[in-house]
Amino acid sequence: MSDLFPQPDSGTSDRSTSDRSTSDPSTPDLGTYDPRPHADLLTDYCLSAQPGERILVGGTLEAAALLREVTRALLRRGARPVPRLDYPEFQDDLAELASDTVLDAFHPVEAQDMEAIDGSLRLLTTDRQAPGNAARRARLSASRAPLATLRARRKWALTLYPTARAAELAGLSLPEFGTFVMGAMFLDRPDPVAAWGEVRASQARLIARLSRGDLIRIEAPGTDLTLRVGGRTWANSDGKRNMPSGEVFTGPVETSAEGVVTFTVPALYGGQMVRGARLEFRAGQVVEARADEGEATLLAALETDPGARLLGELGIGTNTGIQRPTGNILFDEKIGGTVHLALGRSYPETGGVNASAIHWDLITDMRTGGRLSVDGEVIQENGVFL
Repeated sequence: MSDLFPQPDSGTSDRSTSDRSTSDPSTPDLGTYDPRPHADLLTDYCLSAQPGERILVGGTLEAAALLREVTRALLRRGARPVPRLDYPEFQDDLAELASDTVLDAFHPVEAQDMEAIDGSLRLLTTDRQAPGNAARRARLSASRAPLATLRARRKWALTLYPTARAAELAGLSLPEFGTFVMGAMFLDRPDPVAAWGEVRASQARLIARLSRGDLIRIEAPGTDLTLRVGGRTWANSDGKRNMPSGEVFTGPVETSAEGVVTFTVPALYGGQMVRGARLEFRAGQVVEARADEGEATLLAALETDPGARLLGELGIGTNTGIQRPTGNILFDEKIGGTVHLALGRSYPETGGVNASAIHWDLITDMRTGGRLSVDGEVIQENGVFL
């Protein structure tokens, strides 16, 4: 599941002042994408925003249209929105220019701010980031880990606002990508909430089978990895925290991973693309790592802290509405027929105990020559559940 860290309807809408004007040449063509139903899904289904709740809503300037609609939706529900906008290069500048004091420690007021919210929503965009210094980015992540922990204790959700950069990474035009985003979130259906309910029920049946097992084996080209999940809890990711979603996940026993895994889906980390990452595990620890592209970024992430070399999550993607990699982990880890492993922090609700400043999901595609087994029984072959 994608992590925050690297964030009652009155029956009226009153949307007249925020309607998009298709005749305005400055308005990007996002296909069928509409931020208004997106905002309603986020506030009602994902966050279940209640009157009086203080909800932090953060993103970059590129997501301003969605941030406004979310703010309006929260206000209609009697909540107290706290909108926060950064410019797209803010994290780049912070990692590059901050003094050691600023880079390695946050101000106490930032912790007080996290403690004063009831929930948070992070509006992601896929921004073109500068190469930067991977080691300094790792220091920044490590110093802000306590803030991420505080935020995770409240209800939270992540989503993506479609941008030209995101469309470029996905190999789609901006209108095509906007339409893709609507479909991935079931916003092209008459009742998106009911559709997510169907996902929840289907994944519950899968969890019932997985919960009876212990030894998981993942086999695919360049991959033969075993790990144990006995005594751990499988979570049903049904869009409440990640929108879109469609996965089941758990926290593997931290010392159990043995073998090698090759991640065939490219993944961004700190704005840098990593392709063809290959990790070797012994007694749960990464003992060897390399990548076809972005190897320095991979190695810097592994050096963030001791927990960065351990696995915090095993996830199985189930969303068959997402069929192609987009370069965005929020979508790619949900692709039906894929498996992902996260380096770093565990989710406590799974029983995982690994602590780290990072939580980085890496994906391998099982749809061509892949096999997933539980206690010796094959439950999925070539991405299809048996």
